[in-house]
Amino acid sequence: MAVVTGTTWNCYDSATMTAREIYGRTLAEMGKYNDRIVGLSADLTQTTAIVHFAKAFPDRFFNVGIAEQNMFGIAAGLAKAGLIPFASTMAIFACLRAGEQVRTDIAYQNLPVKIIATHGGISFGHAGTTHHCTEDFAVMRSIANMTVICPADGIETSRAVRGCLDIPGPVYIRIGRGFEPPCYENEDYPFTIGKATVMREGTDLTIICCGVPVLQAIQAAKTLQEQDKLSVRVINMHTIKPLDREAIIKAVTDTRRILVVEEHNVMGGLGDAVGGVIAESGKGCVFKKHGLQDEFATIGYAEDLYAHYGLDSNGIVEKVREMLGMEFEADEDWNDE
Repeated sequence: MAVVTGTTWNCYDSATMTAREIYGRTLAEMGKYNDRIVGLSADLTQTTAIVHFAKAFPDRFFNVGIAEQNMFGIAAGLAKAGLIPFASTMAIFACLRAGEQVRTDIAYQNLPVKIIATHGGISFGHAGTTHHCTEDFAVMRSIANMTVICPADGIETSRAVRGCLDIPGPVYIRIGRGFEPPCYENEDYPFTIGKATVMREGTDLTIICCGVPVLQAIQAAKTLQEQDKLSVRVINMHTIKPLDREAIIKAVTDTRRILVVEEHNVMGGLGDAVGGVIAESGKGCVFKKHGLQDEFATIGYAEDLYAHYGLDSNGIVEKVREMLGMEFEADEDWNDE
């Protein structure tokens, strides 16, 4: 059966839609070409935007009610029957409330269940701590057989949702909630699951990031070039697992300084994954993790929270300056000794 290679809306439409809206429309389009695709929701059909698939294919859609554990168990059964389930719920419910079912029912059997986790990170800011999800990278990347993806915007979400059909096992795709501005103008760029995308070249420092912080990092890099004469590379590490080790080692060799920015607890997330690669390589560099410092996010509108935790462009600029200041200070201390 053929798989759709494009979408019926264009890049101008995508700028006005949330990543989850683009996901829902992409999945509905894919359903026309692949009748093995089925959709599942735990009473969040509208909220996760899988409603587009539900309306197009009501006989291939299952709303199990507020029962996430049951949803993933059912998804595993459908996958065992030869279907390709797309199960949609909020990220915090997918990785924690239904963690056992995801691990044992789905990943242990290496089943092709595609988990589309919306409202990731702190994007559902005003809903508070119970609905934030800053632990999912740590949980999902530690589960065997699981592929973990965090697209930078709606356009990349579409690429990830279509591309995940090529992955034979389970896939976790984390997207946000709000109208995050697009990083890409259109889909005319190379995208491969497991291969990072260099958004901006640079030689003085590399920012490695994923999701919402990608655009903020690009803007920060421009500010640092204009105001500090720094050449900053920005790498969109959209795939958390499997990690693009080659891109990381090249960045260490070329720029010698690495800042990882993530909408996640700094414990167990992208920063730890990148740091592990660097440590195993035996190469030395200045390294810093920038995210939530082992704390629960407070309540507030998402854009205010991004600023509060330094995940906006201004916060990233300050973190880079702090890194460089610490480096020079360390050099002075060494010379004093």
